[in-house]
Amino acid sequence: MPIRKSLIAGLGLALSICGANAAEYTFTISSWAPPTHGLNAEMWPTLIKMMEDATNGRVTAEVKYRLAPPPAQMDLVIDGAADMSVLFHGYQSGRFTATKLIELPGYDGNAEAASVAYWRVHEAHLAAADEHRGVKLIGLHTHGPAQLHSDRKVTDLSGIRDMKVRVPGGVGSQVGDALGVAGIKVPAPKVYETLASKAADGVVMPLESRGGFKLTEVAKNVYEVPGGLYRGSFAFIMNQDSFDRLPEDIRKALDEKVFGEPASRMAGRVWDKNDAKARELTLATEGNSINPATEADLTAYGKLADAIVADVLAEIAAKGIDAKAAHAMVKAEMGAH
Repeated sequence: MPIRKSLIAGLGLALSICGANAAEYTFTISSWAPPTHGLNAEMWPTLIKMMEDATNGRVTAEVKYRLAPPPAQMDLVIDGAADMSVLFHGYQSGRFTATKLIELPGYDGNAEAASVAYWRVHEAHLAAADEHRGVKLIGLHTHGPAQLHSDRKVTDLSGIRDMKVRVPGGVGSQVGDALGVAGIKVPAPKVYETLASKAADGVVMPLESRGGFKLTEVAKNVYEVPGGLYRGSFAFIMNQDSFDRLPEDIRKALDEKVFGEPASRMAGRVWDKNDAKARELTLATEGNSINPATEADLTAYGKLADAIVADVLAEIAAKGIDAKAAHAMVKAEMGAH
């Protein structure tokens, strides 16, 4: 009897602990990348833990896959079919303009530096465009410098012209036009099959994709430009009603400890970590190579990039934003990182 009573008491204690630690609010995260991608393997789990820690376990979230294709994530969250998601702004032509600022070529620094700068510049300048209206913006980030990945080895800029290249939209597509490629638009999850089927000769993406999307198998060569051909712009977003329904103390904890710059910094750091891992993977994989751009190529691309920057800053200025000041702030913030 004493043993039985002890077991019952122990079980009761365990249940009470589980009950005390059970989250009061569980959010649904919509994810369009594969489970092995850094977004799902690291970013979302880390963000979930940050939310749990900030709220003493009262808030958590779970990731669900294939709720909608990448371009539909904004509307999915606005409609409340998911509580949270991540956007790639380039997939939604015409919907986002100010976000193209961080995509521009010519920045010097890694994804963490760029993501922190991005959030700060958004708060100071870009938020005035109100391009994320309808959702709560909880973080902004950018992947590392985007490079050309192709099965055919490219060793100079002229070798890119007339290639069929998957481009992402946004500044990435403008870069493709300037380089004279035949641009093909498909979302990132379709890149592997697009290259494997020879529907495209190459793709412009960050090094991370060599692991995240298995490019070492279908695009064995990298043509690498210091600072990248462009960067990609992402946003963590949340359904506004889902956030507003939370108690005030939880909203305050999330806004002060998780959302904004902390989430942005974390995401950039994950991109950097996975870029480094993908570089190692590439160099260790038979038949793969990384081919650096020549000084002549860098000079030639610099001239193309200057024209792209001028065009994009004019687009952003038309939104009523001091685009030159915002551009200078990104460079200054990244330089101070």
